[in-house]
Amino acid sequence: MSVLANHAFAKMNGIGNEIVVVDLRDGKAAVTPEEARAVAAHVPYDQLMVLSRPRLDGTEAFIRIYNNDGSEAGACGNGMRCVVRRLFEATGQSTATFETKAGLLSCWQGPTPDLYTVDMGAPKFGWQDIPLAEEFRDTRYIELQIGPIDAPLLHSPSAVSMGNPHAIFWVDDVNAYDLGRFGPLLENHPIFPERANITLAHIVDRDHITIRTWERGAGLTKACGSAGCATAVAAARLKRANRTVEITLPGGKLSIEWRERDDHVLMTGPATFEYEAQFDPALFAGVA
Repeated sequence: MSVLANHAFAKMNGIGNEIVVVDLRDGKAAVTPEEARAVAAHVPYDQLMVLSRPRLDGTEAFIRIYNNDGSEAGACGNGMRCVVRRLFEATGQSTATFETKAGLLSCWQGPTPDLYTVDMGAPKFGWQDIPLAEEFRDTRYIELQIGPIDAPLLHSPSAVSMGNPHAIFWVDDVNAYDLGRFGPLLENHPIFPERANITLAHIVDRDHITIRTWERGAGLTKACGSAGCATAVAAARLKRANRTVEITLPGGKLSIEWRERDDHVLMTGPATFEYEAQFDPALFAGVA
């Protein structure tokens, strides 16, 4: 029987980024990609956050993050805020550190009780670290376009890793493009050996940026926290925005600071609880 059968879960969202949180710290079994897809078919989500027993002293849990297609993500800022809210409400804590595939993430209560801050770590810009399939000495812009070669619809994105690979296309209007059509093509472009999150970004001014994102393994999303972080960093690298900016996404707003003293990216935003329930064992019938 699946480890998730009859197990409690919390349905939440981070400014519209649909999140399911499952706490498996009392057991040893891991969730399989097949189980993650079975959950998504009945409890729609963008990311499934699975808390397992901590592997490192000083951490609350090791978190595996699944996209709704069963693939794993290295980081999910909106999902981390949801995890943090659950933990803080249950324990009274105001700080916590978690381990993910992307490394250690420290989190703390934000400036008001309804806000939570996640230290997403330092961005990576090297073509091998993002990763890209070929060498680009300067990843502030890379050679990639979609559409006619003499009049491309989208071109010259910035590339950044925030634990996940990101490509940010700079546009005048994020709603002027059919991202649902272009997103899958760009996500799976050969230049991205691990696929990529695809973001359209419009710089309103040096303190404000608007984005829309096609999320790797999840599709169109109302919010992608790591995309917000990647966009803020990429804009600052291009000297087009300050190191602290407000990112507006379809689901809401995030405050992003690319901290100068250590290059860590701090993301602050809300986390919304929707409901708690248990998984029906029938969801996993026939799942290996």
